[in-house]
Amino acid sequence: MKSFVCLLLIGLTGIAFHAPVDPLPIGSPIPAAAVKMKDISGKILSLNDVKTNQGLLVMFSCNTCPYVIKNQERTRQVGAYAAQKNLGFIILNANEGSRSGDESYRAMQAYASAQGYQWPYAVDSNNELADAFGASRTPEVFLFNGKGKLVYRGAIDDSPADPAKISRQHLKVAIDEMLSGQPVSVTESRSVGCGIKRKV
Repeated sequence: MKSFVCLLLIGLTGIAFHAPVDPLPIGSPIPAAAVKMKDISGKILSLNDVKTNQGLLVMFSCNTCPYVIKNQERTRQVGAYAAQKNLGFIILNANEGSRSGDESYRAMQAYASAQGYQWPYAVDSNNELADAFGASRTPEVFLFNGKGKLVYRGAIDDSPADPAKISRQHLKVAIDEMLSGQPVSVTESRSVGCGIKRKV
């Protein structure tokens, strides 16, 4: 009986630990902006270090999710567009539950090299930023303006599974509207992808 109670308590603790976190509301300031993370370059940096006067784009991603793989070319395009617009861009890997395998630091380095990343790809240790952002999927993006306020969160576009069926590039439109001083017309969209593998 005691062993059953112990198992029950462990199970309930696990459920509580993996309870969904509320997504960051539009208009929120950048959370955990000063938390230091290890980039694939070996540098230690924070979101404050990456942000520019134009703003900051944060993407939660990984090495292995089929939806991340389907969005590889779009991710490269996003990175190039952010650089063109002088917008800070960082990709965070919060898959702590798979850190000893395909989401290891070395695997991240190899993946970024193969993809030609020209921007930071950092380890979100203990899911600290994913929890602060309320991020749940890969890929999932959060766009902040020059004042550090969230103006868009969700998917890159309206067809994560098939680039041939894209009818609206949510993120690109949001960046253009934000940088032109217009209100962002679509501030939220549904992120489709793999669940972030949080550490048990």
